[in-house]
Amino acid sequence: MTLGEKIGMLRKKANLSQAEFADKIGVSRDTIGKYERGDIVPTIEKAKKMADVLGVSIDFLASEEEKEEKLNHETVVRIKELQKLPEQEKNKILDVLDSLIRDFKTQQAYQLTR
Repeated sequence: MTLGEKIGMLRKKANLSQAEFADKIGVSRDTIGKYERGDIVPTIEKAKKMADVLGVSIDFLASEEEKEEKLNHETVVRIKELQKLPEQEKNKILDVLDSLIRDFKTQQAYQLTR
């Protein structure tokens, strides 16, 4: 999927007209049309604004991936807070998290084999 196709698909998914989307990122409606047709490529600043408005990462916009595996906002906030902790505390939390994930996967595997 091209960048333009992705912009158009995400804009429609967000129920935004080209004019509404253009207002949110600070360009004209004609410019949005050119982005979606692939006639022009947005600057990095405009691409960042687009990603923010569309609720995706700039990496996703630039990639050829068709589906983004997004972290929800609460997860991102927690990860940022985790990064601020001292290394010893961070490792304790990661150990607990690893244990919970391992247990969940074990339960899932057990249910599949029943």
